[in-house]
Parts: sequence; structure tokens; C-alpha cells
Amino acid sequence: MRRPTPLLAALAAATATLVTIGFTAPGAGAAAWHGGRGLPHDVFAPYVETYDTTDGGPAALSQESGARYVSLAFLQTATAGSCTAYWNGDTSTPISSSSFGSDISAIQAAGGNVIPSFGGFAADTTGTEIADSCASVSGIAKVFEQVITTYHVPRIDLDIEGTSLTDTAGINRRNEAVAQVEAWAAHRGLKIQFSYTLPVLTTGLDAEDDALLANAIADHARIATVNLLTFDYFIGTEQDMVADTETAAAGSYTELRSLYPSDSPAQIWRMIGITEMPGIDDFGADETFSTADAITVLNWARGKGIGLLSFWALERDNGGCPGTKGAGNCSGLDQPTWYFSHVFEHFTR
Repeated sequence: MRRPTPLLAALAAATATLVTIGFTAPGAGAAAWHGGRGLPHDVFAPYVETYDTTDGGPAALSQESGARYVSLAFLQTATAGSCTAYWNGDTSTPISSSSFGSDISAIQAAGGNVIPSFGGFAADTTGTEIADSCASVSGIAKVFEQVITTYHVPRIDLDIEGTSLTDTAGINRRNEAVAQVEAWAAHRGLKIQFSYTLPVLTTGLDAEDDALLANAIADHARIATVNLLTFDYFIGTEQDMVADTETAAAGSYTELRSLYPSDSPAQIWRMIGITEMPGIDDFGADETFSTADAITVLNWARGKGIGLLSFWALERDNGGCPGTKGAGNCSGLDQPTWYFSHVFEHFTR
């Protein structure tokens, strides 16, 4: 298990260039929910790969990195056609206090919280994403409710990629289930949000993303955050990952203004989330998010007033494999351990 290491002098010098940031105590201003806390106004919540606990479970990684809020990936069914979800589709890790319950409780007790995430590329391309798999809207809603009542979480993330973006029946079932759960929660006085995590072009949301969100509106499903996956573009040329983040967000802002015309510009920017992939992503060195990029994106995100900043994934936030692309447990950069976490943690307030 890795332990936190002091940041190098280079990081200290770099972070001195950050904009002046108002900072609050952990969870300050966040609404309490059951035994845990809600989410702050602005939240940094990197993903944790729950299917690989080699470097520690979610609570250990949260404590060591300083990331008080984390997104837990992923929940899906074990087989297509099922209405029962498990962590990573593994029947040995059901939605139960016995599966990550102690980790989640520890994170909440330390003043943070978690965002369980359904789907992900593997589930979204094998028919095991919960709404693609389960033909029952009420069955899907019961799974969401089970996650809420088991782990006392303030938000559920829906990571929809691949063929899940074209499964119109699954899209409609999912959004109907979201609306049903929101009504269920409101009736019980519970605070719960849903977010969509979506692949994005450098120019913004594409037609499939727009159709998914339009269906959510038609089904009266309230989506708190549209989280943009600003990496793995596979364009085939060297990319400026900061510029791509900014243009992807700007294009998405325009699309969201069209979808939600009654919302103010500030509300639309607040609806946008950004997820980066620190270091060398799956495409290779031509898509590299550098340590300097992290500072630039942090300042941009605070200036625009987006609501969520994240990266994939916490296990990658170290310099254990310089030059390697798309590794699950290192960034491919020569970097201090937890560099990206310590830069992005300034976003939470």
C-alpha cells in the first residue's frame, strides 16, 4: 500500500501560481444526509477503481490522497437480462454493507462522502449496465434505492458510453427510474442527486448525448450534473488537452442552454462536470494531461463556476511507470505521488 509522500519543491512552486481560493472546512455548507454528509457547492471527486484494491480500498486511498469525496466505479449486473446489480458485476460483492460499507462509512465519518457510479465502458458494451440489462423500470429504481439506503449517499452517477448511448429502450427505462427514485426520495425527505457521465467531443456533446438528456427532460428526471469525459479522443493527432477541455465544455454549455432554456448561464455552468485522465491516456503520448495542465484546468474550472472536477482514477496518481500509456495504477508521468489530487483538492469548497 502506498503512503503519501511530501510534494516536491516543484509542486510547491507551481501551486503558488494558483488563483486565490476561498477554502472551507471539510463538508462546510453541505447538507447532512443520514449519517454522512452531502456534497459541497464545488466538489473534487476522483474515481476509485473498486475492482482493484491492490493499493488499498477506497477509505485508505481517500485518506492517503486527501481526496475527501470519491466516485466509486462501477455497479453493474453479473449477466445481461438481470435486475440485480453488484460491484463490478461480481456476485461476491453485492449491494450490501459487507461490500465497501466500512470504507464508505469511514469516508463519511472523516467528513467526506462517495458517489457510487453505475455503468462504465465494460458494462455499457456488454448489456450489463443496469437499465440495458433490466426490462423493469421499477426493478431499476429499486436497485438505485437499495444503494441509497445501504450507503446513505447524496448522489448516484450514471456512466453511459458505448452501445448504451444508442439503446433507446434502456435510455428511457433509466430516466424513468431516475424520476421514480427522485419522487420516492422527496416523499421521504431525502436529498439525492443523479449525474450523467458522458463521452464528449472536443467540440462538446454529440447528438447521442443530446438525445439522452432530452429524454431525461421528457421523463421528468432531474439531472444535477453532466460530467464530461475529456480524454481518449482518439483523433489521431497530438492534442492540447487543456484547450480540448475548454472547447468541449464550451460546446456542451451551448447544448445545455438549448436543452434547459429556463436556467441561467451560471446554473448551466454549475451543471457541468469535468473528468480528466492524469498523464498519458489510452490513446498514447499525443493525449497527455500534464502536471502543468492540472493547475491551468483548476483555475479555469473555478473561473467558469463548474460544479464537479474529477479524474480517472485515484490509483493512477503516482509516477510509477514513466512513459506508459493508459495504465490502471500509474499516470505514465514522472510525478510526485498524489500530485493531481493535491492540486485538484483546492476545487472543493
